[in-house]
Amino acid sequence: MKISAVIIDDEIIAREVLRSYITKYCPQVDIVGEAENIREAVPLIAEKQPQLVFLDVEMPFGNAFDVLEATKEFSYETIFITAFSQYSLQALNKSASYYILKPIDIQELILAVNKVAESLERKEELNRNKILLENLKLKPEKQQLILPTLQGFDVVKTEDILRLQADGNFTQVYLTDGSKKMVCRFLKHFDDLLENPFVRVHRSHIINAGFVKSYHKSGTVMLSDDTEIEVSGSFKDNFLKVFS
Repeated sequence: MKISAVIIDDEIIAREVLRSYITKYCPQVDIVGEAENIREAVPLIAEKQPQLVFLDVEMPFGNAFDVLEATKEFSYETIFITAFSQYSLQALNKSASYYILKPIDIQELILAVNKVAESLERKEELNRNKILLENLKLKPEKQQLILPTLQGFDVVKTEDILRLQADGNFTQVYLTDGSKKMVCRFLKHFDDLLENPFVRVHRSHIINAGFVKSYHKSGTVMLSDDTEIEVSGSFKDNFLKVFS
Protein backbone atom coordinates (compact mmCIF):
# COMPACT_ATOMS: atom_id res chain seq x y z
CA MET A 1 0.00 0.00 0.00
CA LYS A 2 1.46 3.32 -1.13
CA ILE A 3 0.77 6.40 1.00
CA SER A 4 0.71 9.75 -0.82
CA ALA A 5 2.37 12.43 1.29
CA VAL A 6 3.54 16.03 1.31
CA ILE A 7 6.24 17.68 3.41
CA ILE A 8 5.68 21.13 4.89
CA ASP A 9 8.69 22.73 6.60
CA ASP A 10 10.21 26.19 6.26
CA GLU A 11 13.81 24.92 6.32
CA ILE A 12 15.06 23.52 3.03
CA ILE A 13 17.71 21.38 4.74
CA ALA A 14 15.09 19.92 7.07
CA ARG A 15 12.92 19.01 4.05
CA GLU A 16 15.88 17.44 2.28
CA VAL A 17 16.84 15.36 5.34
CA LEU A 18 13.26 14.21 5.90
CA ARG A 19 12.79 13.36 2.21
CA SER A 20 16.03 11.36 2.24
CA TYR A 21 15.00 9.44 5.37
CA ILE A 22 11.54 8.70 3.98
CA THR A 23 12.90 7.50 0.65
CA LYS A 24 15.41 5.19 2.34
CA TYR A 25 13.51 3.91 5.37
CA CYS A 26 9.80 4.35 4.52
CA PRO A 27 9.42 3.07 0.94
CA GLN A 28 5.63 2.82 1.33
CA VAL A 29 5.46 6.64 1.34
CA ASP A 30 5.24 8.47 -1.98
CA ILE A 31 6.15 12.16 -1.61
CA VAL A 32 3.99 14.10 -4.06
CA GLY A 33 4.85 17.66 -3.05
CA GLU A 34 6.61 20.04 -0.67
CA ALA A 35 5.90 23.48 0.77
CA GLU A 36 7.83 25.87 2.99
CA ASN A 37 5.03 27.88 4.59
CA ILE A 38 1.27 28.08 5.08
CA ARG A 39 0.82 30.16 1.90
CA GLU A 40 2.19 27.28 -0.14
CA ALA A 41 0.88 24.48 2.08
CA VAL A 42 -2.84 25.17 1.81
CA PRO A 43 -3.10 25.13 -2.02
CA LEU A 44 -0.70 22.16 -2.14
CA ILE A 45 -2.92 20.08 0.15
CA ALA A 46 -6.00 21.15 -1.80
CA GLU A 47 -4.41 20.16 -5.10
CA LYS A 48 -2.72 16.90 -4.08
CA GLN A 49 -5.18 15.80 -1.36
CA PRO A 50 -2.53 13.59 0.24
CA GLN A 51 -3.22 10.80 2.70
CA LEU A 52 -0.39 12.01 4.95
CA VAL A 53 1.13 15.40 5.75
CA PHE A 54 4.51 15.79 7.44
CA LEU A 55 3.97 19.13 9.13
CA ASP A 56 6.45 21.37 10.91
CA VAL A 57 4.78 22.98 13.93
CA GLU A 58 6.48 26.39 13.77
CA MET A 59 6.72 28.24 10.44
CA PRO A 60 6.60 31.78 9.06
CA PHE A 61 3.19 33.30 8.27
CA GLY A 62 1.41 30.87 10.59
CA ASN A 63 1.97 27.56 12.38
CA ALA A 64 0.87 23.96 11.85
CA PHE A 65 -2.47 24.58 13.51
CA ASP A 66 -3.24 27.35 11.02
CA VAL A 67 -2.59 24.85 8.23
CA LEU A 68 -5.02 22.38 9.82
CA GLU A 69 -7.67 25.07 10.22
CA ALA A 70 -7.34 26.18 6.59
CA THR A 71 -7.52 22.61 5.25
CA LYS A 72 -10.04 21.05 7.65
CA GLU A 73 -12.38 20.19 4.76
CA PHE A 74 -9.80 17.62 3.62
CA SER A 75 -9.17 14.31 5.37
CA TYR A 76 -5.56 13.30 5.97
CA GLU A 77 -3.29 11.89 8.63
CA THR A 78 -0.62 14.18 10.07
CA ILE A 79 2.84 13.53 11.45
CA PHE A 80 3.96 16.69 13.23
CA ILE A 81 7.65 17.60 13.24
CA THR A 82 8.39 19.71 16.29
CA ALA A 83 11.09 21.09 18.53
CA PHE A 84 10.29 20.47 22.18
CA SER A 85 7.44 22.61 23.42
CA GLN A 86 5.41 21.56 26.45
CA TYR A 87 2.32 23.32 25.10
CA SER A 88 2.57 21.67 21.68
CA LEU A 89 3.24 18.22 23.13
CA GLN A 90 0.28 18.45 25.51
CA ALA A 91 -2.00 19.41 22.63
CA LEU A 92 -0.67 16.66 20.37
CA ASN A 93 -0.79 13.98 23.06
CA LYS A 94 -4.36 14.79 24.05
CA SER A 95 -5.47 14.23 20.46
CA ALA A 96 -3.27 11.12 20.13
CA SER A 97 -1.52 12.75 17.18
CA TYR A 98 1.65 11.34 15.70
CA TYR A 99 4.72 13.52 16.12
CA ILE A 100 8.50 13.39 15.86
CA LEU A 101 10.84 15.60 17.85
CA LYS A 102 13.67 17.47 16.14
CA PRO A 103 16.32 16.37 15.34
CA ILE A 104 14.52 13.52 13.60
CA ASP A 105 15.25 10.04 14.90
CA ILE A 106 14.96 7.43 12.13
CA GLN A 107 13.32 4.83 14.38
CA GLU A 108 10.71 7.36 15.54
CA LEU A 109 10.01 8.23 11.91
CA ILE A 110 9.55 4.58 10.94
CA LEU A 111 7.29 3.99 13.95
CA ALA A 112 5.10 7.02 13.20
CA VAL A 113 4.75 6.09 9.52
CA ASN A 114 3.86 2.50 10.44
CA LYS A 115 1.15 3.78 12.82
CA VAL A 116 -0.28 5.96 10.06
CA ALA A 117 -0.25 2.99 7.67
CA GLU A 118 -2.15 0.90 10.24
CA SER A 119 -4.75 3.65 10.70
CA LEU A 120 -5.26 3.96 6.94
CA GLU A 121 -5.52 0.19 6.47
CA ARG A 122 -8.11 -0.05 9.26
CA LYS A 123 -9.92 2.97 7.81
CA GLU A 124 -9.90 4.28 11.36
CA GLU A 125 -12.65 6.80 11.91
CA LEU A 126 -10.66 9.03 14.24
CA ASN A 127 -10.16 12.63 13.16
CA ARG A 128 -7.18 13.60 15.28
CA ASN A 129 -6.79 16.91 13.47
CA LYS A 130 -10.35 17.95 14.29
CA ILE A 131 -9.99 17.06 17.97
CA LEU A 132 -6.65 18.88 18.13
CA LEU A 133 -8.15 22.06 16.64
CA GLU A 134 -11.14 21.94 18.98
CA ASN A 135 -8.90 21.44 22.02
CA LEU A 136 -6.80 24.49 21.13
CA LYS A 137 -9.92 26.65 21.37
CA LEU A 138 -11.07 25.29 24.73
CA LYS A 139 -9.96 25.65 28.34
CA PRO A 140 -8.05 22.57 29.62
CA GLU A 141 -11.00 21.28 31.66
CA LYS A 142 -13.26 21.38 28.57
CA GLN A 143 -10.88 19.62 26.19
CA GLN A 144 -11.21 16.10 24.83
CA LEU A 145 -8.77 13.29 25.52
CA ILE A 146 -8.23 10.22 23.36
CA LEU A 147 -7.70 7.08 25.44
CA PRO A 148 -6.04 4.14 23.66
CA THR A 149 -7.64 0.95 24.95
CA LEU A 150 -7.10 -2.75 24.24
CA GLN A 151 -10.10 -2.67 21.89
CA GLY A 152 -9.22 0.57 20.08
CA PHE A 153 -9.77 4.03 21.54
CA ASP A 154 -12.27 6.13 23.47
CA VAL A 155 -12.73 9.89 23.32
CA VAL A 156 -13.71 11.50 26.63
CA LYS A 157 -14.03 15.03 27.93
CA THR A 158 -11.47 15.79 30.63
CA GLU A 159 -14.23 17.29 32.77
CA ASP A 160 -15.83 13.82 32.89
CA ILE A 161 -12.74 12.20 34.41
CA LEU A 162 -13.04 11.67 38.16
CA ARG A 163 -9.69 10.02 38.83
CA LEU A 164 -6.92 7.86 37.36
CA GLN A 165 -5.21 4.90 38.98
CA ALA A 166 -2.03 3.06 38.00
CA ASP A 167 -2.55 -0.60 37.15
CA GLY A 168 0.80 -2.12 36.18
CA ASN A 169 1.57 -1.10 32.59
CA PHE A 170 -1.95 0.34 32.26
CA THR A 171 -4.03 3.11 33.80
CA GLN A 172 -7.61 2.77 35.00
CA VAL A 173 -9.56 5.94 34.15
CA TYR A 174 -12.69 6.40 36.29
CA LEU A 175 -15.46 8.56 34.83
CA THR A 176 -18.23 10.54 36.50
CA ASP A 177 -20.92 8.24 35.07
CA GLY A 178 -19.49 5.35 37.12
CA SER A 179 -17.74 3.62 34.22
CA LYS A 180 -14.02 3.04 33.88
CA LYS A 181 -11.59 2.56 31.00
CA MET A 182 -8.41 0.49 30.97
CA VAL A 183 -5.93 2.58 29.02
CA CYS A 184 -2.70 1.41 27.41
CA ARG A 185 -0.54 4.09 29.03
CA PHE A 186 1.45 4.48 32.24
CA LEU A 187 0.05 6.88 34.84
CA LYS A 188 3.05 9.17 34.24
CA HIS A 189 1.75 9.82 30.73
CA PHE A 190 -1.32 11.49 32.24
CA ASP A 191 0.69 13.21 34.97
CA ASP A 192 2.65 15.01 32.23
CA LEU A 193 -0.44 15.62 30.13
CA LEU A 194 -3.27 16.73 32.41
CA GLU A 195 -3.37 20.24 33.84
CA ASN A 196 -5.32 21.84 36.68
CA PRO A 197 -7.72 20.71 38.15
CA PHE A 198 -5.93 17.34 37.97
CA VAL A 199 -3.40 16.72 40.71
CA ARG A 200 -1.18 13.76 41.59
CA VAL A 201 -1.83 12.70 45.19
CA HIS A 202 -0.02 9.37 45.28
CA ARG A 203 2.37 7.43 43.07
CA SER A 204 -0.68 5.40 41.99
CA HIS A 205 -3.36 8.11 41.88
CA ILE A 206 -4.27 11.31 40.03
CA ILE A 207 -7.56 12.96 40.99
CA ASN A 208 -9.75 15.70 39.57
CA ALA A 209 -9.70 18.31 42.34
CA GLY A 210 -13.08 19.56 41.14
CA PHE A 211 -14.65 16.42 42.60
CA VAL A 212 -13.04 16.54 46.04
CA LYS A 213 -15.71 16.31 48.74
CA SER A 214 -13.48 16.36 51.81
CA TYR A 215 -9.91 16.04 53.04
CA HIS A 216 -8.83 14.51 56.34
CA LYS A 217 -5.59 15.53 58.06
CA SER A 218 -4.74 11.87 58.51
CA GLY A 219 -3.89 11.96 54.80
CA THR A 220 -6.96 10.88 52.87
CA VAL A 221 -9.21 12.64 50.39
CA MET A 222 -12.82 11.70 49.60
CA LEU A 223 -14.24 12.26 46.14
CA SER A 224 -17.83 12.91 45.10
CA ASP A 225 -18.45 9.19 44.48
CA ASP A 226 -17.33 8.46 48.07
CA THR A 227 -14.04 6.92 46.92
CA GLU A 228 -11.34 7.46 49.54
CA ILE A 229 -7.81 8.03 48.22
CA GLU A 230 -4.58 8.24 50.21
CA VAL A 231 -2.61 11.48 49.86
CA SER A 232 1.01 10.48 50.30
CA GLY A 233 3.48 12.79 52.04
CA SER A 234 5.52 13.53 48.92
CA PHE A 235 2.44 14.85 47.08
CA LYS A 236 0.64 16.49 50.02
CA ASP A 237 1.99 20.02 49.53
CA ASN A 238 1.05 20.11 45.84
CA PHE A 239 -2.41 18.84 46.67
CA LEU A 240 -3.00 21.47 49.37
CA LYS A 241 -1.77 24.26 47.06
CA VAL A 242 -4.73 23.58 44.80
CA PHE A 243 -7.07 24.62 47.62
CA SER A 244 -4.98 27.43 49.11
